Amino acid sequence: MGAIALVFPGQGSQRVGMGRDFWAQLPEARQLFEKGSESLGIDLARLCFEGPDDLLTLTANAQPAIMAVSMAAFAALQCEGIKHDYVAGHSLGEYSALVAAGGLTFEDAIRIVRKRGEFMQEAVIPGAGTMAAVLGLDKDSVYAVCVEAAHLGVVEIANLNCPGQVVIAGETAAVDRAIEMAKERGAKRAVRLQVSAPFHCSLMRPAAERLAGALRTIPIADLLVPLVNNVDAEILTNKEAIPESLVRQVTSPVRWEDVVRRLVKEGVTCFLELGPGKVLTGLIKRIAPATTALYAEDLGSLRTAVNQLKALL
Repeated sequence: MGAIALVFPGQGSQRVGMGRDFWAQLPEARQLFEKGSESLGIDLARLCFEGPDDLLTLTANAQPAIMAVSMAAFAALQCEGIKHDYVAGHSLGEYSALVAAGGLTFEDAIRIVRKRGEFMQEAVIPGAGTMAAVLGLDKDSVYAVCVEAAHLGVVEIANLNCPGQVVIAGETAAVDRAIEMAKERGAKRAVRLQVSAPFHCSLMRPAAERLAGALRTIPIADLLVPLVNNVDAEILTNKEAIPESLVRQVTSPVRWEDVVRRLVKEGVTCFLELGPGKVLTGLIKRIAPATTALYAEDLGSLRTAVNQLKALL
């Protein structure tokens, strides 16, 4: 068997009830939720398990909540003795990946993602910006649409998720025009996303600047396993390169397709998604169908994944 990569989901994967059985059945997971609550001054377990949905969906809440569940899943995996060779995460998930790689402590990471969520939320006035998914057009066609719609305001590629799935972000009028143009050019679907801000575009520059300051206040260590970053799908292990990569990530597209392809090039044959949902698992199956893509969002799916991994070892 080749190398194993752990991958961690980003914002949008949250759902009320997530992480409950890790918390109920795994003392290590319960400790993580308690540490997270202490670090943030909020009841993280209640937020994850009871919501309500509109409170959990707020960027400043969703980001630490998803990270807590991802790290609970990681703690459960560690109890099974499975070793990993690489890590990666989608946007917010990159912070979970850094914890799994030994670059950040859980407490520092959860505090920084809470701040990151606040900075991103506050960067653009509510309603002034939005995001949209464009399905069935290649990235060059989507880029061309963005260039043409830019006379109405900022509109840029925000996520390159997999072949035929591109997300755009920017000022609302420009994004709406880009949606119309994408449909005219043969997109299967082009639809606005339920998000509270236009992430991963130049409108997030104020958030990136504030994040740079916040990252200077926390210790970052060299990584114990390599991370493939979102910004340019490069391998990072050196602590010096990490803050700059995280800051650039806020205003740059998430190159998830390139991240997966880079991991495959490095010899990864098995991906395990840790955290709520299985969005990344679905994307990986489309990008690299010859690999094994597994997910662990609760104890049941974790045990299934571990059994499959052990069969492959």
